Amino acid sequence: MTQPDPLSPAQLAHSLQLLRQQAPLVHCMTNDVVQTFTANVLLALQASPAMVIDGDEAAQFAGFADALLINVGTLTRERRDAMLAAVQAANQAGTPWTLDPVAVGALTLRTEFCQQLLSLRPAAIRGNASEILALAHQATGGRGVDSVHQADAALNAAQQLAQRCKTIVAVTGEVDYVTDGRQTLAIPGGSPLMTRVVGTGCALSAVVAACSSLPGERIQHVAAACRVMSLAGEQAARSVAGPGSFVAAFLDALWTLEVAA
Repeated sequence: MTQPDPLSPAQLAHSLQLLRQQAPLVHCMTNDVVQTFTANVLLALQASPAMVIDGDEAAQFAGFADALLINVGTLTRERRDAMLAAVQAANQAGTPWTLDPVAVGALTLRTEFCQQLLSLRPAAIRGNASEILALAHQATGGRGVDSVHQADAALNAAQQLAQRCKTIVAVTGEVDYVTDGRQTLAIPGGSPLMTRVVGTGCALSAVVAACSSLPGERIQHVAAACRVMSLAGEQAARSVAGPGSFVAAFLDALWTLEVAA
């Protein structure tokens, strides 16, 4: 399997500029805990969020959104059916969609559903190491939403999953790895405070979905999504006392982020 390469500042700057210019409309079928934070993160990056969850409306909306996010964090059978309808409509319309397999592995409903979704051509998959290992049938999941594996432990699984599903896989942790199975990019950085507030990983998946809709090299754009979030986390952490003030500082950092090419 390939060894990781860095993401260059020029690649990051290009993807961030495109994201702000294109302002993609992102249909977020995400979990109840993170909807507001996810929407605010997308807005801070000048993307446009929408949260449409009714099955009939979700299928309609996925047809004209620029990107679709499927996050199974608070999955129910009714929501599963709505998500499946949205994915099928997105595929018919050529809308790229991203899977966030939250806490997959230990629980039957979400595990079976995520395995079903893998056959429906996600443009990208974003998960922590335990989630990616579980998707690849190499582990049984993490501790709830928390990974019990380091990201590099899931690198081979991510590369194999990317090749098998012909998709981009982002496995995130202290270092993020983004791979299409042939090329792999490594994205360092971030802050421990990012694990002390609800929703940074889920919001990252929404940014991955937004970036997956951009023209050009999708693997570069997904890696840039990871670096935009980790860089904003680094900047925010320098000026705050704890998790409460971090959230506001993080959104401000996304809004003001500049990257020299």
